[in-house]
Amino acid sequence: MTADPQPPAVEDAPGRADDTVPGSITIADRVVTKLASRAVLETPDAGAAAARLIGQVIPGAGHLGFRQTDLTGLPKASAQVDGNVAVIDLVISVRWPASVPQVTAAVRQHVRERLAALTGLTIAEARIVVTDLVTEIPSSRAG
Repeated sequence: MTADPQPPAVEDAPGRADDTVPGSITIADRVVTKLASRAVLETPDAGAAAARLIGQVIPGAGHLGFRQTDLTGLPKASAQVDGNVAVIDLVISVRWPASVPQVTAAVRQHVRERLAALTGLTIAEARIVVTDLVTEIPSSRAG
């Protein structure tokens, strides 16, 4: 009994999906939204947005029971998926004294790459709003 020296090529693997196989995969907006939020947290110096009420940032909102601004919480996100193209909106905070343009560029690039890798979607646009600068860093993320 001899072993097959080479496994079959991926192209020859049974059940492999390609352009000739009918069917489709639809990824819901809410799934892309969750993935985008998680991808932001993988980027240094970016995190959850400041709490807002009627469009205004609420300083000290954590004491009132609202979400606090920090770099460990999930940022606010939304996604609109149309076929294999998505538009992402993110609302984040940035760690002080990091450069806001550099952090937002890094977030935009990382979210695009991460979503493409996880979903196969093309991110046509990633819009980012920075609502706050975080000056206090919890010990779990500091370092």
